[in-house]
Amino acid sequence: MARSKTATKDAGFADVGIDQTARSRILLAAEETFATMGYDAASLRQIALQAEVPPGLVAYHFNGKLGLYRAVFERRTPAVVEQRRAGLAMARLEDNPGRRLELILKAVLVPMLKLTAQENGGHFALLLAREVSDPRSVERGIVQDMLDPIAHAVIEQIRTALPGHSAAAANWAYQAIIGTMVFVMADGGRISRLSDGAADPKDIEATLHHLVTFFLTGLGAGEAAKEAPAP
Repeated sequence: MARSKTATKDAGFADVGIDQTARSRILLAAEETFATMGYDAASLRQIALQAEVPPGLVAYHFNGKLGLYRAVFERRTPAVVEQRRAGLAMARLEDNPGRRLELILKAVLVPMLKLTAQENGGHFALLLAREVSDPRSVERGIVQDMLDPIAHAVIEQIRTALPGHSAAAANWAYQAIIGTMVFVMADGGRISRLSDGAADPKDIEATLHHLVTFFLTGLGAGEAAKEAPAP
């Protein structure tokens, strides 16, 4: 399997006196800068300044701005995807469609909620929310390459938990789930403000309970409406 340009150049850090600690500083600085400023507004110079390394070194070892941006996702995304795959594997073992749907929802939601609670994970949660909702993300190919395969697996399992539903219905259900999570990950405190603190995204267990209940109820109502006779 061919190695990426980023991986090849990362291997040469030691050749010019840059260790893995410096590499980690660069990636953390890039994650925070891209998350707070967005891809277009962020610059390698800003990132290098925060990481305390020369800008040219960052550009060289990560093959430019897009290479660094992809490296940030390559560092974080696999863990999210593997957690999701593990959740889907548990869902496949469940015979009851309702319980299976609940496990599918948790497979999607839990990794993203945990991300917001991790040290420094909040920046990547915001960055991920930015990327999946950015109309120009297709030009970078990150969502297609790193997230679409697991998305297809989730959608397929939604269809197994909702027999008789169309492919379009399963895809819209997935879109609604991800859309909700994008708002949760990018939340700047608005839901806490609107609810006078009753709804707090930092409370992962309560947030998960409310979201799972909401989607189970909504999808169940859709099933009932589908089966109801026409007036």
